Amino acid sequence: MDQVEFQIRRSVEQVEEGTDLAPKFGADGLLPCITTDAETGEVLMLGWMNSEALKRTIETGEAHYFSRARQVLWHKGATSGLVQKIVEARVDDDQDAIWLRVRVAGSGASCHVGYRSCFYRAVPVGEDAGKPLKFTEDQKTFDPNAIYGDSPNPTQL
Repeated sequence: MDQVEFQIRRSVEQVEEGTDLAPKFGADGLLPCITTDAETGEVLMLGWMNSEALKRTIETGEAHYFSRARQVLWHKGATSGLVQKIVEARVDDDQDAIWLRVRVAGSGASCHVGYRSCFYRAVPVGEDAGKPLKFTEDQKTFDPNAIYGDSPNPTQL
């Protein structure tokens, strides 16, 4: 691979108005990535990318992330078959966040819990503040135990 080279950040104009890809990774070496369904615009997940994950995503046209819990690079869907094919990738104004518009293989799910979106619960606000979370998806699109078996759950307490 190694087709993608990130540019050195030289000026605000270059970063905000130029055509150079010069991402700014955080102190932890990571960049947040918002992933949405290319057809519906639904937010599927928020992931993190290190330099290698971003390069592989760009080079392969499939989403790769860095797992903060496991401290490893992962190709989304490599185990589940729910690969995220990139339709469009965008960088924000100061190049410290990425937005992926994707088509998801299989059931279309992107959440390891089995739901379509990782954002499957609404937080009550305003007059409803303090009430329990409300599920916005009424069923899972796949059985996580059947897909992941005894693999460690990435959710950490």
